[in-house]
Amino acid sequence: MNQSQNIDDDAVVEVLNAAGTSDIVLVCEHASAFIPPALSDLGLSDAAKRSHAAWDPGARAVAVLMSRQLDAPLVASKVSRLVYDCNRPPHVPSAMIERSEVFDIPGNQNLTQEDRKTRAARYYTPFRDRLTQVLAAKPDPIIVTIHSFTRIYQGITREVEIGILHDQDTRLADAMLEADTGRFVTRRNEPYGPADGVTHTLKEHALPHGRRNVMIEIRNDLIETEDTQTAMATLMSRWVAEAVAHTKGLSCKV
Repeated sequence: MNQSQNIDDDAVVEVLNAAGTSDIVLVCEHASAFIPPALSDLGLSDAAKRSHAAWDPGARAVAVLMSRQLDAPLVASKVSRLVYDCNRPPHVPSAMIERSEVFDIPGNQNLTQEDRKTRAARYYTPFRDRLTQVLAAKPDPIIVTIHSFTRIYQGITREVEIGILHDQDTRLADAMLEADTGRFVTRRNEPYGPADGVTHTLKEHALPHGRRNVMIEIRNDLIETEDTQTAMATLMSRWVAEAVAHTKGLSCKV
């Protein structure tokens, strides 16, 4: 890999606390709302660029705090999920979605197969490869992905406040749900689940290797300020740490 490729990769993916001693590897696929200038804002309005359609508000802040508290590496995308959703494989339409809730995405419409391949190579492949490298450096890596979701979606108010998501491997999710004290409305595979196509990172990097894994969804109105982000990160770090300890030596049944 030449120097220019390294610079390019650093522009689309970041690794924080790379020397973290924990076997936990945190992932934040929707950490940024940044759209590279070359894509002309994807033709979006300012409202669309600032909205939850473009990123997961608060998720990176919580993930960074968890990285410090758990002494765990964090791999995060540095571009908007409207450019490329790093929690989707290249072959699915939602990797470069044409419409997100109420927003049309003009810059993603009428893309050719070659356009999609180029976009995936530029924004997804470096993220996937960097995450693969970080995981390979751990003897027993544990994948924890951090997301946020909006309280009102398609006009419907969501009651759930924290979602603990999993695909076929339920070990870590089960243990985290057991750690729940009832402070928040916490549910399994809500507001999304495997049927919604949201477990790609888990399926790509965890399931084939038998690695413990979980996806955390936090309602974004609960992590709007530094204080609430710190409180949520502390709670999630405790849940994760307890779940990791509880599942040590527990084999995957997938």
